[in-house]
Amino acid sequence: MPKRKKRGNRKGFSTGANAAAAALAATEGLVTGQIPQSVDCVLPENNVVQFEVVESYIDNNHAFAMVIKDAGDDPDVTNKAKITADVRILPNQPRKVVLKGGKGVGIITQEGLGLEVGSAAINPKPREYIEQNVRLAAGDLLEKVGLEVTISVPEGEKLAKRTLNSRLGILNGISILGTTGIVHPWSTAAFRASVVQGIEVTARQGHDTVVLTTGGRTEKFVMRELSDLPQSCFVQMGDFLRYALDTVVEQKINNVIIGGLVGKLTKMAQGETITHAGRNPVNMELVASLAKEAGAPMDIIETIRQAQTARFASEQMKRLNIDKEFYKALAAKVISTLIERYPEQFNLRILICDFEGNKMTEAYRMIEEQA
Repeated sequence: MPKRKKRGNRKGFSTGANAAAAALAATEGLVTGQIPQSVDCVLPENNVVQFEVVESYIDNNHAFAMVIKDAGDDPDVTNKAKITADVRILPNQPRKVVLKGGKGVGIITQEGLGLEVGSAAINPKPREYIEQNVRLAAGDLLEKVGLEVTISVPEGEKLAKRTLNSRLGILNGISILGTTGIVHPWSTAAFRASVVQGIEVTARQGHDTVVLTTGGRTEKFVMRELSDLPQSCFVQMGDFLRYALDTVVEQKINNVIIGGLVGKLTKMAQGETITHAGRNPVNMELVASLAKEAGAPMDIIETIRQAQTARFASEQMKRLNIDKEFYKALAAKVISTLIERYPEQFNLRILICDFEGNKMTEAYRMIEEQA
């Protein structure tokens, strides 16, 4: 077996932190007439971080600076992205700082994200510390004029295709993010937060249905099956079942649809609330009991009991032409397990596909049926 690559522990810096550093450098250039090669950027929680300025120029009342995002050892699609700031003087507008989004910064097109529709996708906290750094660098200059700060990400529109931004209603670019400005390596916190945010957006837009999927393949499947639903109803929850359903309850969403493959759904059926493969193994006793319920012979049931994966069981069921009965039993078990954990909280529907994306079965449970 090849050795697994060691995970590093080097911290990185968010798009928001890099935008603040670029804005700081450009503003310093307007004040002093020379843009520095590096800047000490003030981030939340009293962190001061040095950023290198890789490109810059000054042209009359306009200064430009670029930094390169270093995500540390975090696998981030924006790692090594160029982030720029253009700072221009606003005559006769003393003490005013106007923050805008330029090329590659997304535009908010839907409500529920905490930002005005039509505005740049620069989150509230980064807005705060970008402006803080600009004001610190500008000093007395702001007593005479205002400043317009435009943050851009030249490759942002391309990078955004690898994010969930369009699903959330953020178009034509990435978001400028970072509550603290610090990116912690190999943390699942960012993805978990995006799951919660996606469900909150669904609720804030007035939808009473959320569709939760475990990955890209199952998402394509349920989108095809549920093509009448708005795109913002679909949320990739990954392994974070508990966080997703807790948020559903908090947001009082009435209808939950879960789309999945046999492995993750078996984890749900056995009561796992985080379905990552590296956590508890699949309960093959449970899988064997589902095979028995589907009508499998005893020798196959015993073979499944000794196996390692739920997928193996599904393949055996397909060979026997009882795979739909097996999936039906699995869906029913998922429903009973989740309803026990979340009694009378939401209507639940399970959609199951095979590994080719073909629909195998679905099952429902309405709140009133539990009375």
